[in-house]
Amino acid sequence: MSLNSVVVTGVGVISPLGNDFATLLAALLAGDSGVREVPELEKVGGLRCRLAATVNDINPKQIPRKFRRSMSNMSIYAYLASQQALAMAGYPDEQLSSGDLGVIIGSTLGSTTTSENFFRDYFRDYSLERMKTGTFFKLMGHSCAANVAQSFGITGRVLAPSAACATSCQAIGYAFEQVAAGKQQAILCGGADELHPLTVTTFDIMNAASTHFNSQPTITPRPFDSQRDGIICGEGSGILLLENRSSAEQRGATILAEVIGFATTSDTSSIASPDIGAMATCMQLALDDAGVTAADIDYVNAHATGTEQGDIAEAEAIAKLFGSTVPVSSLKGHLGHTMAASGSIELAGTIGMLQQQQLIATRNLEQVDERCAGVDHLQKNRRQPVKTILKNNFAMGGINATLIIRSEVND
Repeated sequence: MSLNSVVVTGVGVISPLGNDFATLLAALLAGDSGVREVPELEKVGGLRCRLAATVNDINPKQIPRKFRRSMSNMSIYAYLASQQALAMAGYPDEQLSSGDLGVIIGSTLGSTTTSENFFRDYFRDYSLERMKTGTFFKLMGHSCAANVAQSFGITGRVLAPSAACATSCQAIGYAFEQVAAGKQQAILCGGADELHPLTVTTFDIMNAASTHFNSQPTITPRPFDSQRDGIICGEGSGILLLENRSSAEQRGATILAEVIGFATTSDTSSIASPDIGAMATCMQLALDDAGVTAADIDYVNAHATGTEQGDIAEAEAIAKLFGSTVPVSSLKGHLGHTMAASGSIELAGTIGMLQQQQLIATRNLEQVDERCAGVDHLQKNRRQPVKTILKNNFAMGGINATLIIRSEVND
């Protein structure tokens, strides 16, 4: 249970469906797709998937060059999303370097694009003479967190979790725990990733990438659907500003939601395959942490990526705890799988659902796979009262994470 109430006062988004929170929410409500054909993928021999969910129309030059030169695309995304979150929250500039504000932003890896460019040049003649001084700062695992902290002059705690698809869900959860415990008054938290063909290739090799809809980008991925055939990889960044409620209220900040529970667990049954019991345990621990029961949850935002094993296991785990009475949907059909950014971008979408009092359906879910039955799948947007939401992210490596948020408690 939290010691201090922890609230969300700012949200920033760079995504395949738009580069700010309002644009993302409008696109999700409209049922839009961010999946596109990517010509770069056609150049990779043996790669079957030709689609991805890419970020478009950003201007990196709005970042001062002295900061931008140490940034790869993922750090650029994280910077721009952080800038939005701070602006939305009206966070005072003089507080950035006070030590009261921290950063917890993760990515799956350092910049794979930078790695490729470096080694392509290095293997020409095995020379380091052309290596630029900023290369390492783009490669390091905490590149996004460090670049954000450096650029904004943030002097508090800096952490950079890396847990594949669960990364940003963990980042927000860890921020929640630290603000709740009084270790920081506020934390910028979330995740970022940049698309590289190697990411798509990784899932393709595992037969987990969507390959049957290359000529019809907008109808894949298909979470929970009987015709689903895998993941569509994406990129972007989602950043939330979490604050101690009392300090947020003292400065008159608008409160968007309250974070009330978090759990993250290790599933040791398999490094690759999901386990129903482990997923259910993670969700139950989050409920316990929040001090609520399954009956208090109004909506479950599923991780569901469009893979066979993952969707089935998660649907059964949700049914085990919630039965068929709680609405469930995934936003992967709209956004693709934005990897380390997926939890935070999708959580931004769920905050939008709280604001609109409207639940967003799973895009491309036309015929529910009978093996995913047993839960209330949203196939159309639904207007209904919604106060408390449970958000899942389950990653390869057996890393599970669940967050619980609710609308402003002072009704």
